[in-house]
Amino acid sequence: MSNLKNEIESCEITKTHKDIIDKVKDLLPEEEKLYDLAELFKVFGDSTRIKIICVLFESEMCVCDISAILGMSQSAVSHQLRVLKQAKLVKYRKDGKVVYYSLDDEHIKAIFNMGLEHIEEM
Repeated sequence: MSNLKNEIESCEITKTHKDIIDKVKDLLPEEEKLYDLAELFKVFGDSTRIKIICVLFESEMCVCDISAILGMSQSAVSHQLRVLKQAKLVKYRKDGKVVYYSLDDEHIKAIFNMGLEHIEEM
């Protein structure tokens, strides 16, 4: 066995285990659900959107406030909020002429925190 950290271990023989294969195939989510999950994780794949999510952990905010905190233009923040809204990660409410954004639900915090916890273990 090599001391390389990135080496992938593999079997020395080719033998399948039909009982395990059949069981796992039956437990796999539908292809469409896996596609939707991959699309959700793509949304988390942008550091600007991650920053916006972090900001919204603390408080509901309007685009002006988010852009001031992140040092970005309002149009850039609005674009990213549109992506987050389409993915159902953020929601909004209007109060007169001001639109306030917040996290859509507690699942977003849980997903984020699990990812952060995983990164901190490395």
